[in-house]
This record gives sequence, C-alpha cells and structure tokens, in this order.
Amino acid sequence: MLPLDNPPAKICIIRLSALGDVTHAVPVLRAIQRQWPQTRVTWITSSLEHKLLSLLDGVTFVVIDKNAGWRGYWKLWRQLADEKFDVMLQMQTSARANATGACVKAEIKLGWDRYRARDFHRLFMTHTVPPTRFEHQLLGHLSFARTIGLEVDQPEWNFPVTADAAAFVEQTLAGRERVLVISPCSSHSARNWHAEGYAAVADYAANKHGMTVVLSGGPSALEAAMGETIEQAMQNRPINLIGKDTLPQLVALLQRADIVLSPDSGPAHLANAMGTIVIGLHASTWSKRSGPYSSLDLCVDKFAEAAQIFRQKKPEDLRWGTRIEEDGVMDLIEVDEVIEKLERAIERLGWSSTRNRGLA
Repeated sequence: MLPLDNPPAKICIIRLSALGDVTHAVPVLRAIQRQWPQTRVTWITSSLEHKLLSLLDGVTFVVIDKNAGWRGYWKLWRQLADEKFDVMLQMQTSARANATGACVKAEIKLGWDRYRARDFHRLFMTHTVPPTRFEHQLLGHLSFARTIGLEVDQPEWNFPVTADAAAFVEQTLAGRERVLVISPCSSHSARNWHAEGYAAVADYAANKHGMTVVLSGGPSALEAAMGETIEQAMQNRPINLIGKDTLPQLVALLQRADIVLSPDSGPAHLANAMGTIVIGLHASTWSKRSGPYSSLDLCVDKFAEAAQIFRQKKPEDLRWGTRIEEDGVMDLIEVDEVIEKLERAIERLGWSSTRNRGLA
C-alpha cells in the first residue's frame, strides 16, 4: 500500500508541538504541495504553534486546545466527524498526539518506527516509517514524505515574511549592518546556558566585529529575567526584544540576522529554516539529533561529555533522543568555545574584523 501509486485526495498532518518540531515538519508539507498540488492538506496543531504555521498558505488548520483535556478531544472528534482522509501523517508520539490521531479517520495512519515511538504510539498506527537508530529529527520528518512516495532531496521551508513584520524589523534595526540575535532560552530550562556566558560572547561580537546584539524570546518570566540579567552583565547596550515581538516578527528578525546564538530551541530551528547561520549550544541534548540542521558544524556540543558524567555511558549507548537535563549540565560549555564558533561563522560570512564600532 505504501508508497502510494497516485496522489491522495486528502492528507492530515499531526504535529502539535513544539516550535522546532513543527518547523521540521514544514518541508513535508512543501513536498506535498510541490509534487501533489491537488492534494488537500489539513494540519492539526496547538494554539502557539498555529501562530507560526498560519503564515503558510494552502493549508487548512485545526487548532486543539491542549489545556481542554478530554473535552478538547471530544470537540475535535465532532469537528472531524464528516471527514475521512486517505493518509494521516502522525509526526508526534506523545500521548496527547496519539489521542489526537485517534480522532482522525484515515485509511493509512503513518507513524514513527519502534526505535522512536513511545506512549503506545505504534498501537494507533497502521504503518511506520523505516526504522533507524541515529537520524536527525529533520531527516526523520522527511522520511514520512519519502514513505508515502514523495521525492525529497533537500528540505524546503519557504516561510513567508509579512510586510508588517519586515517593517517592524527594519525600523528596529535601522542603520544597523551586522546583527547577532541571541535567543537564550529553550522551553526546557535545563537546556539554557548562563547569562554571564551570553553577555561575554555578546560583548566580544560587539567590540571586535561591530555587531548589533538583539536579545529575543517569549513573554515568560524566566525569559524576561534572563534578558535583564544578560543586559546588566554586558558592557555594551543590546536591543532587548524579549516578550516584545510576535511570531511573525520573529520570523522576519531571524531572516534579517547574520548569526543566531541559541540553545536547543524553536528559534534555532526556525532561524535555520530562514537560511541564517546558527550557533547551537548543546549539552543536555545531542546536536546530531536536534541541532540546527545546516549549521551542525557550528554547534558547541558537550553531550558526549555530559553522557559520561551524568549517565556513565557513551552517547551511542543511550536511547536516541535522551535528554540529560541535570543541574549544571550546560555549564560544560565554555565561553571560549562559543567565541571560536562565532569566529568560524564570521569567516563563513566573509567579514573582516572591525574593532571598536560598539553599539548605538
């Protein structure tokens, strides 16, 4: 039955969260739209992620409220009662995603293989992608496209930048040439580096290379506190946009940035999707699985060291996708290591050093 001999009439995508993972799923959508333009696509997602995905055209979105409990699934079941899909692509294995998939009527339900499935995911599926042990999450998502019969060589995102968002960024960065965006926080606090490290790298970028430093992040108290601490620790003055921009504006900002510095986070993957160089900071997670795909060589990755210290194992001996979210794990990353990656990123951009330009 798979791969399909003919384009299906209707496909349902399930990828509820998080921002980085829904970004990984977008190339699957683009492959469908490019090769099967008559296929109707419905994407079930969560409210925050919908704010990002709503920028995409040619998709019907169904938003599920993750806080509604069983009432949310009942509402979804009723909403989709008259819909039947040829294929459901369930690219998330959580219990919540499995319950969501159970509300979808589809002849083919394609999910993850046995190495990457959890929460009884495979019991809800009729088919799975080919099994593999060590594969980047982006490639794992693309395997859904290949399994149903699409040809995909390279990922394609084509995230639109709205005119209003572009104008916001242009006004915010008026007259600034070299831009370093620091998105310091992940949705998992144990993945976050310390504010003093970010401040040291930011000052280095400003003093040696004349870069404007922009702090970016969401409206949570944790992110606001991190931004304030970085700002206070810096010698130079950054532009602090934490909690002040929208997701469409973030897309425009990440496209405008020359370099983005971030731990394993949604903005890191979104910046990668926008074609921007990303310096990823990894110790709690392994960049080989979840680093910014086009900048893997620019990641500072201490996962192997963390595996030895906190699990007494080699990283290859841990279950693929293991997170080492222990106190102090991100302290394994040294400032000099991040600066070294920054210099390599600047070499890739072809810049020469410009001292003492400072920040306005």
